[in-house]
Amino acid sequence: MSHIVGDEDASLSVHLEDIQKRRYMTTLPVSSLICRMSVPTIIVMLATSLYNLADSFFVGHLGTSAIAAVGVVFPLMAIIQAMGFFFGHGTGIFLSKALGAGNYSQASTMASTGVISAFLCGCVLALTGLISAKPLASLCGATATVFPFAYDYMFFILLGAPWILTSLTMNNLLRYHGSPLYGMIGILAGVILNIGLNPFFIFVLGLGIKGSAIATMVSQFLSFIILILACSKHEATRIRLAAFSPSASLYKDIIKGGMPSLFRQSFASIASICLNNSAALFGDAAIAAISVVQRILIFAASVITGFGQGFQPVCGYNFGAKLYGRAKEAFFFCLKVSIPVLLVFSVLIFNFAEDVIRLFRKDDAELVEIGAFYIRLQSFTLPLMGFVILTNMLLQSTGHAVKAALMAVSRQGLFLLPILFTLTPKFGLLGMQLSQPLADLCAFLLCVPLGLSELKKWK
Repeated sequence: MSHIVGDEDASLSVHLEDIQKRRYMTTLPVSSLICRMSVPTIIVMLATSLYNLADSFFVGHLGTSAIAAVGVVFPLMAIIQAMGFFFGHGTGIFLSKALGAGNYSQASTMASTGVISAFLCGCVLALTGLISAKPLASLCGATATVFPFAYDYMFFILLGAPWILTSLTMNNLLRYHGSPLYGMIGILAGVILNIGLNPFFIFVLGLGIKGSAIATMVSQFLSFIILILACSKHEATRIRLAAFSPSASLYKDIIKGGMPSLFRQSFASIASICLNNSAALFGDAAIAAISVVQRILIFAASVITGFGQGFQPVCGYNFGAKLYGRAKEAFFFCLKVSIPVLLVFSVLIFNFAEDVIRLFRKDDAELVEIGAFYIRLQSFTLPLMGFVILTNMLLQSTGHAVKAALMAVSRQGLFLLPILFTLTPKFGLLGMQLSQPLADLCAFLLCVPLGLSELKKWK
């Protein structure tokens, strides 16, 4: 960030809001500040996860192959999210550090550059995906019976990629600015519309799985419009074409801050492709079961992820202001809250596994059996994910891109893929089901020394 310059010539009135925000971010009690920042992000994460569950619930009425198709398209959604988080976190981390250090001009320039770049990236991704949609569906693990559903669902998701990707970027930008409430309103409005449109398009209009994808595309466009208006309320986050400055130095900072998120989500996509293709060996029920369990686990982790997203701007501001004690205090406060929450959720899904899976496809006994056993295995390592998620966010928010990137790829890249390709040929379906819990355990064992060694350096 050596290229950031002071903003001596900016008027006090223009930056008064950011000065006040910097003051409370660095002086209010850490616990109350994180709770204040986290509530909107937790609501956003829960609402988004609830949509994913509702999406699978409604599509489940179309059959097992339709649910499997949603799982097949998940890797594509993960790629769109990866790019959205890449630009959002890279831009947001830069912005929170700049505001924490009192540098306003470059923070404003970065906001416009990051958001406009995200939209252009979404256009390129949409065009590329639409050209190669059929082979892409096959690559993601679609069997002959799943392919028609997967192709229809994927087509409309790709059409909406530019504003889906940009909405994720703007939501994260507002969060790092310390204004998560505005981001919550934008995302929540889209989620509510999405849940309402899903059954209308699928059943009333008779569009089937196309209706679910169209609902997603339309509702995400609403979020896109609201978030643009929300960003315009703050000088530091206002998106202006005149401020678009695609310089190498700014992109370097976006890459540095966003690379861990890009790696994490990209490997989630790769891991999902590999899991789908492994599950395809055991039929559509296995693919559908993995799809359902993934969404349940995302819902379980959404509270902690939202809590951690409230922690990130607090950490970024205080680290930028060299208040390392407050940043450390924030991290351990989050740990004290997150681990018990995940432990309770793990106990619940272990005891009610069959009942939870039946909500999505009660008429398919094979899907219920595969999904219930898989989610029970996952429940053993789910509590460990609180430490993994928060440590990754800590390293990312403080500029330790290499360590954060290593942690980001460990769970679903460094560990999952070798374990999956080793155990599945030897133990069949059981090997595939064991692969993710074992990878989670390995990721935890890696992140403990990485996180603690960094915290010991803070004086």
